[in-house]
Amino acid sequence: MSGDVDVEIGLSDFESLVIDFFCDGVKILGLPKSIGEIYGLLFVSQGALSLDDLVDRLGISKGSASQGLKMLRELGAVRASDAVEGRKMYYEPDVELKQLVGGFIKEQVRPHLASGEGKLADLKKMVEEMPGDTRSDFYAGRLERLGRWSKRARVVLPLLQKFLGR
Repeated sequence: MSGDVDVEIGLSDFESLVIDFFCDGVKILGLPKSIGEIYGLLFVSQGALSLDDLVDRLGISKGSASQGLKMLRELGAVRASDAVEGRKMYYEPDVELKQLVGGFIKEQVRPHLASGEGKLADLKKMVEEMPGDTRSDFYAGRLERLGRWSKRARVVLPLLQKFLGR
């Protein structure tokens, strides 16, 4: 185990390893560790958990747990459970890979592609204003490549989302 999860806060070795697995996954995606911890605990729990349960079991702050749950809900990875106790909301994971990947594309990748279009336009202006030396030719070539990558992504992502059913 990589030691990312403190087993002294009431997590079994099995739970800790599952949580660690998801922490490694979110690290690859550049998401906060708490996202992996929250989803991992919900994934391995037999019942729905409240915000307070997550805070207590994981030893994370209430703010971190709240922000993590918000992001996971936006991604479609977590949903509110039918279980209600007083005013407490309970959460459970969506364990369908299609949902997780589709939600990530919709909420994380597509907005970055959209903002990238504006940046490509700004870069094109900059290259056009450069003097006609070899450096600007180099940049023009790189910009052309970025444009092709962006175009391919705009074609592939909708197909991937359609394939995943989201």
